[in-house]
Amino acid sequence: GSGDGQGQILQRFPEKDWEDNPFPQGIELFCQPSGWQLFTERNPPTFFVAVLTDINSERHYCACFTFWEALESAQPASHPRNGEGEEEEEEPSSPVQPAQLFAPKSLVLVSRLDHAEVFRNSLGLIYTIYVDGLSVSLENVIGNLLTCTIPITGGAQ
Repeated sequence: GSGDGQGQILQRFPEKDWEDNPFPQGIELFCQPSGWQLFTERNPPTFFVAVLTDINSERHYCACFTFWEALESAQPASHPRNGEGEEEEEEPSSPVQPAQLFAPKSLVLVSRLDHAEVFRNSLGLIYTIYVDGLSVSLENVIGNLLTCTIPITGGAQ
């Protein structure tokens, strides 16, 4: 009714906490500091990086890329009329359409390294793959982004 809601984590990588780097609790609150709200217009994507400090005073850089998705219309099939509970026939060409609502969706990258431009590019790539509907699994994309070969010291470039 009010357009306010709660965020929820839909998917995360890795799926289980690493012993030396636990998943930040309450990250869904951090993604939308003003609260999760629906809007009648699609807002442009936003990006920001914030630094969270854990109990051991270690810094965690949290990059958040938020975009807006249209909500599926959830109209009831019938409406009560005059408060009597009778069903009203739906008019085939109603000139008044319900307002389209847009909900925020956030991609978040948490790192101990401070590389904001790399975070922006990585989240932008994931966003592009998602909105273009490419047939690449997000697990593979993220695995490829996080995997790199480090040359042996003194080895070839």
